[in-house]
Amino acid sequence: MDHVVETALGIIATEGYEALTMRRLSAALDTGPASLYAHVVNKADLDELLIGRLCARLTLPAPDPASWRDQLRGVCEALRDQYLQYPGISRAALAMAPTDLEALRVSEGMLAILLTAGIAPQRAAWTIDALLLYVAAHCLELSVAHRRAEDGDEVWPADRTDLLHRLTTLPAAAFPHTTRHAAELTTGTTRDRFDFTVGLMINGLG
Repeated sequence: MDHVVETALGIIATEGYEALTMRRLSAALDTGPASLYAHVVNKADLDELLIGRLCARLTLPAPDPASWRDQLRGVCEALRDQYLQYPGISRAALAMAPTDLEALRVSEGMLAILLTAGIAPQRAAWTIDALLLYVAAHCLELSVAHRRAEDGDEVWPADRTDLLHRLTTLPAAAFPHTTRHAAELTTGTTRDRFDFTVGLMINGLG
């Protein structure tokens, strides 16, 4: 099973998540689909194994009420860094109810951090959902943007300068706030925006 998962991750790392199909994986393993299905039930099963493998690489801190915000932020950053190594893989984490033990280990660790900080169980549970959803969506957006840029999509802004130009040249009468604050709307790196959003969710807990 380890060989199957690592081979799948290798395909994603070099070709992107969209390239991973059961047929493509079978070819990479030099086996037939029937042999592959003896190890993996379907693509959804494979997706869960992949996310579980990435989660297994995360080191979770011992909950500390004095630094719980930094600890929670650190888990989100570590998961983000894993996702970004494999373009598009965070799509597999969306709309997936985790049953893989390693994925559950991560959510258990996040829950422990929040409960130790005195966050009510229901708020803690929904905070985990929100953070994991944002991390996955953030990474997926970056992979989509990268793919569009590689494909030469002329509709997609090439860089911040291009986007800034598009916003500042909008009809000011129809978009007074957008044209006036185009610099603020387009400033910051993707890392800046990630840090801001995660911080916004964590700090909003009190």
